[in-house]
Amino acid sequence: MSTKILIIGACGQIGTELTQKLRAVYGTDNVIASDIRKLDNDVVNDGIFEVVNALDYNQIENLIEKYHITDVYLMAALLSATAEKNPAFAWDLNMNSLFHVLNLAKAGKIKKIFWPSSIAVFGPTTPRENTPQYTVMEPSTVYGISKQSGERWCEYYNKQYGVDVRSIRYPGLISWTSPPGGGTTDYAVDIYYKALEDKKFTCFLSENTALPMMYMDDAIKATVSIMQAPAEKIKVRSSYNLSAISFTPKEIAASIQKHIPEFTIDYAPDFRQKIADSWPASIDDTVAREDWGWKNDFDMEKMTSVMLENLSKK
Repeated sequence: MSTKILIIGACGQIGTELTQKLRAVYGTDNVIASDIRKLDNDVVNDGIFEVVNALDYNQIENLIEKYHITDVYLMAALLSATAEKNPAFAWDLNMNSLFHVLNLAKAGKIKKIFWPSSIAVFGPTTPRENTPQYTVMEPSTVYGISKQSGERWCEYYNKQYGVDVRSIRYPGLISWTSPPGGGTTDYAVDIYYKALEDKKFTCFLSENTALPMMYMDDAIKATVSIMQAPAEKIKVRSSYNLSAISFTPKEIAASIQKHIPEFTIDYAPDFRQKIADSWPASIDDTVAREDWGWKNDFDMEKMTSVMLENLSKK
């Protein structure tokens, strides 16, 4: 049976690039993009697109039946900083959309699920350096609480019902194709825009706040890789640690100054500083590397070159 993919939340920061990659790998007609509203963008215009509410079980089930879907990528979520402003809705969206997809798989309607977790599952009591795969998880944000709960449910559905669900804990993601989406790590996207436009940037985190980050191409590569891996290689059914680079605002500013010497940065930490302080500074992803061969391609210098080059064209 050929792979037929449904992406829920295809117009988001990750969904946009994931949709393009999956269409390139599996063929445009085999990848159904969906989101809560129809935007005028490549995701909508370059292939099959359906409007769907991630909280509506029947809508999702209808799409799965209509297109004979085998794999669902559930990318719809309210991110960290945005979720803090509307905790009840964030919990509802992040949890119930997952239950809908898990239950459809349990009922035998789909074969495989990708569901993203996040470094937000960790908290102030987690070891901050080289955070291990298995460790203390006491998240302090609504987003983190929902992702940690989701990990537990994924593992439960796998053990109890044999649902083939796969997950990775994304670090902060950096991309030039879509604007920042309301996450705490999004300063690292915004800084490139401001460096080119204004030659200056005010950062909402303090200069030495180290956070795990990843260039979007690596995140997409990891997502496709884990879904293509044989089921027996996926030994962690909660979510895998994933790592590429860790840096501070001061370090990313220095890498930009190599290309734009007149660029300046100042710091005005806000409520997001507290969120960042509760997250790891670096991640140990040995388990993902050993189980299904994960390997990143981008370091900070390579990422800065690609970001500035592409944004200046844009």
